[in-house]
Amino acid sequence: MPAEVNNAFDIAFFFTDTALAENEHLQPQKLQGLLFLSQAYFSVAFKGRKLMPAVFVADERGPLEPNVFTAFSKGRPDIDTDLFLHAEVESFLDAIWRRFGHMSAEKIIKMTKDTSAYKKAKNRGHRAEIFLSDVRESFIHAENTPGVNQVVKPKLYRTQSGKNVTVQKWTPGTKPANESPK
Repeated sequence: MPAEVNNAFDIAFFFTDTALAENEHLQPQKLQGLLFLSQAYFSVAFKGRKLMPAVFVADERGPLEPNVFTAFSKGRPDIDTDLFLHAEVESFLDAIWRRFGHMSAEKIIKMTKDTSAYKKAKNRGHRAEIFLSDVRESFIHAENTPGVNQVVKPKLYRTQSGKNVTVQKWTPGTKPANESPK
């Protein structure tokens, strides 16, 4: 399944840069929790799509992406990443940060460890993979986590008169279903 960004480091750098801009210290475990929550909510909000090509494992400390964890073990790694994410991803990550960025690392880790996806993987063994399908199922049912609509709120657009409107992405060369060719 293709992912929306090239690697998990793009997302990790987004959160570390956002925390730095807001003069907030981002502990390694909180970063791991934010990565896990991002993957989970993206999968729910975008019908099973992956945000990043990452594998999370059930560690004693909570869900962990081992490559990012190792790379950040001595601080921010000096690697090339795509610091300019496309608007849909950046908007999504901003929503994750607004909802969870103020929380303590302990609260985020407790929330992620209380999901059935983490518990299933933990029962399979130390550092067993947490399957995205299990994660998605946990977050669809909002098991011990906020529902996707409480985290990623759709933008509400209104006409000049105040009427709500639905906005769809424009795709060149397509016609609405009720329009016949001329």
